[in-house]
Amino acid sequence: MSEHRRLSLVLTLVAAQLVVMMDSSILNVALPSIAEDLDLSATATAWVLNAYFLTFGGLLLVSGRAADIVGRRRMFLAGAAVLTIGSVVGALAADEVTLICARLLQGAGAAMLSPAAMSVILARFTGEDRTRTMSWWGAASTVGGALGVTVGGILTGSFGWNSVMVVTAAFSAAILLAGWAMLPVDEKGSRRSFDATGASLVTVAAVAVVYAVLAAPHAGLVSPEVIVATLAAVGAGLAFALVERRASDPVLPPSALRDARVSGGIVVNMLGGAARIACFVLVALLIQQVLRYAPAVAGLAMLPTSLAGFAVSTLVLPRVLRRFGPEKVVLAGLGMLVVAHLLFASIDAGAPYIWRVLPVLILAATGVAFSFTPTTLVIADGMAARNAGVSSGLASATAQIGGAIGIAVFGAANAAAYAATVDAGGTSAAAVDAGLAAAHLAAAGSAAAAILIAMLTFPALRTTGAARRRAGQARPADPR
Repeated sequence: MSEHRRLSLVLTLVAAQLVVMMDSSILNVALPSIAEDLDLSATATAWVLNAYFLTFGGLLLVSGRAADIVGRRRMFLAGAAVLTIGSVVGALAADEVTLICARLLQGAGAAMLSPAAMSVILARFTGEDRTRTMSWWGAASTVGGALGVTVGGILTGSFGWNSVMVVTAAFSAAILLAGWAMLPVDEKGSRRSFDATGASLVTVAAVAVVYAVLAAPHAGLVSPEVIVATLAAVGAGLAFALVERRASDPVLPPSALRDARVSGGIVVNMLGGAARIACFVLVALLIQQVLRYAPAVAGLAMLPTSLAGFAVSTLVLPRVLRRFGPEKVVLAGLGMLVVAHLLFASIDAGAPYIWRVLPVLILAATGVAFSFTPTTLVIADGMAARNAGVSSGLASATAQIGGAIGIAVFGAANAAAYAATVDAGGTSAAAVDAGLAAAHLAAAGSAAAAILIAMLTFPALRTTGAARRRAGQARPADPR
């Protein structure tokens, strides 16, 4: 493959992830306008966002497996097509049912597109080439989430919320054409069976988990729908574990889970994903509800986050990964997220943007870049190359499910602190401050828990700790 075609392939794959991550956050700022225009209830408004994460988080793992079996190019093109169709339907939506269905389609398309693109990287690149390409992938993920808020705010303020969907449709259609032209034809190898039973069970389990988490804040923890979804998740999960032990070519090989890099990476990715994904949601609320910025201004306020994330991911991260390895970089990134969330928790109304808000946004962007891509590399290192699709799907799925759980838990902390402040006689503004501070503190706790799990499970970190203990034991006594 020529260098020009190689670069074009990388840009196509990275651009696909950029569109996926943009779409995950592009409606955050537009929600108030959508709710007013379509006269949505609070529950319907929440499901405009939740519908995307329901299908996205629920279908990532099985989509990654499908990419390994039916072909990564086919899944890439199918995902881009479904995302385009969902965006067009959303742009034309005139009621809540149509809009929520459009978001379900968008999430499904993104779940097909993202792991297919990442699996091409994991399967075709090795060594420094993989590190460099995954750094660009991480840049797209970091920039996409923040850029979605920026673009969504500017478009909503200038042209209305429908324009957000139109732009997403245009971008995903361009990705479809680029993928058709640049992705290599799927190679014909030995025929592999598709574990349909395992795929069905893991999809039911993942969708049920995400649904239960997303429905709980509105329906209540003991509501019938949450209880049924929880039981379905547990039942499907147990059945999946039994089926996979007997499958000839399982969706998720049980042997992979015995590797500390994979099992530990899953937990770290869920806890870290909660802190990363919730960061953009909570900051969007902070900027609008506490600092009182208009939608367009709020979007511009997030722009430096995109720029910082891009610069760190492309210029700094590859060098740091080569020097220290992904496991140590994950630790540093999670530490940055802890500090960033603690600092966000202390920001109140009237805080100056330049020296009080902007530095924390840049720190958070660096933490996201240093924790997402390296965690993915840790998981991929523990999986066989023939399961690159599963690796990518597993990394993305655990981060997204963790993000969904995090948003629900942090949202509950927000609501509890808000109610407590109001009950104590505080003003509405004080209640908003207290609620978002509580949410950020909970997010900091999640990132801190991820640090602890990484130190206990990642081989390089355990080895370093053991080496230090041995060095301490071998050190001669002080002659003084």
